[in-house]
Amino acid sequence: MDYKKSKAPSTTVTWDTNQLSAQTENIYESVMIISKRANQIGVEMKEELNKKLQEFASYTDNLEEVFENREQIEISKFYERLPKPALLATQEFVEGKIYYRNPAKDKQQVEEEE
Repeated sequence: MDYKKSKAPSTTVTWDTNQLSAQTENIYESVMIISKRANQIGVEMKEELNKKLQEFASYTDNLEEVFENREQIEISKFYERLPKPALLATQEFVEGKIYYRNPAKDKQQVEEEE
């Protein structure tokens, strides 16, 4: 996913709880959905950053020797400036871009239909 093009804010935002609970009718369920998606985004971002930084890895025998690579520092700063995974996930949830389902509710609906 391209996190640069996200409309998510990069600072802390106060969200309207009515807006967050509108889709699920339960604020706690909405928060769980957002938190699970935030974990997924965090893992994706970390893997992407590690892949980019791995290109600059230098394996030396001397532990005292530290190389500061300008490109490596710029990549790290770029990822630090990106919105946090929780903000990205909340923005996706509000925009309706997250697919979710609740197996307990699905089971309850099937039982009611019978």
